[in-house]
Amino acid sequence: MQVSVFDTYVTRTDGSIMHFDILVPSTLTSEATIHEYGQTYLATKGQAGQPLAAKECRFCHIEEADEMVQTSIVHQGFHIIEMQGC
Repeated sequence: MQVSVFDTYVTRTDGSIMHFDILVPSTLTSEATIHEYGQTYLATKGQAGQPLAAKECRFCHIEEADEMVQTSIVHQGFHIIEMQGC
């Protein structure tokens, strides 16, 4: 499965920065849906409502997904890779 990777930075409520990637099927092109997935993830981290739009979430590249990522996408539509401050 080919996935699109969106490099995402969000300012947490305490002012620190969260950096994570949102991975979605490469056929998904709706930015609104991708941002909704990001908001779903932020809610799990106690950061619901923090700004997440094109400025904070940018397409980076397409790659081949491993089995774990594919399973996550099948079950919830997206996968998150936590990078920093998550």
